[in-house]
Formats: sequence, structure tokens, C-alpha cells
Amino acid sequence: MTTFGAVLCDVDGVLRLWDADAMSTVDREFGLVGGTLAGAAFREARLGPAIVGQVTDAGWRSGVAEDLAEVCGSVERAGEVVAAWTLISGEVDQAVKEILSGLRGKVPVGLVSNATTRLEDDLRALGVMDAVDFVVSSARVGVAKPDAGIYLAAAREAGVPPQECLFIDDTEANIVGARAVGMTGVHYRRIADLTAVGLW
Repeated sequence: MTTFGAVLCDVDGVLRLWDADAMSTVDREFGLVGGTLAGAAFREARLGPAIVGQVTDAGWRSGVAEDLAEVCGSVERAGEVVAAWTLISGEVDQAVKEILSGLRGKVPVGLVSNATTRLEDDLRALGVMDAVDFVVSSARVGVAKPDAGIYLAAAREAGVPPQECLFIDDTEANIVGARAVGMTGVHYRRIADLTAVGLW
């Protein structure tokens, strides 16, 4: 059995799963070409500042609505598109939640996410806050994965050196970033990737 001083886990793509077609469904509902909403929302000039907390989640979404106004025909219509998108919440992978819950109390367990200022509210609404000890959001610490700063902030929150942390993420670049500061990284693709670590 491998022993770690803390377990740090990504949110999206690991604990929270999204319907890959959800944003395109909103496009279709409003008569937009598929990919229009996602293209506006995830444009680096819009998303980047929101991910590091330079813009609030509400400010980001307001900016997306402004960008969509022309293609939607009006600011009001664009606001309706963004409101429909905002209702999409994702689903919790209960198997991952159970693993994290089982570890809590044995070692510090934290979530580490590139996210907007809305993350904590989303996690409370999804009922996962009781599965972890803390949350480190890029919007709160001002740096995003794979920047070393967010991993070091998570290790400090856990109260252990980076070398004692297990870091789980579905994005390979983020695993590389974690390993660069001394953490053990698990590139997550399926639940077996967690059970194979030997913690459980």
C-alpha cells in the first residue's frame, strides 16, 4: 500500500462530469450554430481573466452575453442564452465522491480546480463539500494549473510538503505541473486509475 500525506483532486472531468452536448443543446434551442456559445464562453480573452479571479463569474457571463449580442440579434436575447447556459450544473461521479469521502479523516483531502468565483457555490449545490476538507480555486489564489503556484497553495492548505501529495487530474499537462513541484500525479481517465494507486 502506498502512503500519502494528502490527496488533491481535480473537479471537472473527475468529480464533476458534464454532458458534452449541453452547450450545443442551448445553441439549438436559440437557433444558433452549434459551437457558438462555447466559442464565446471559452475564448481565452474572456475565460482567462475569470479563471484567475480578475473577473467574477457574473462578470465573465455578462461579457459572454455582450459578445453574443450581435449573432443573437439583441442583448436581451443573448442574456437569455447565457441564462440557459448558467442552469447547466453537471453531475457528480458518485464513485469518485465515495473514494474521497473514505479518505477524509485518514489524510487531508482537497479539491484543486481551474474555476471561476462560482466554484464553491456549485460544489455546495452538488453536495460534495462534505467529501473534502478544503477547496483551492484558481480564481481565489490568482494562478491556474499548470502553474506551480496553485499546487504549492494546495500543499500549504493540506499542511504537508508537495512531495507527500497525491494529485489527480484528467488533463495531462496538469499532471506534469504537479510532478514538477514534487507531487505524485495520477492521470485520471476512469475509476480504475484511482483504485490502482493502492490507497484503497
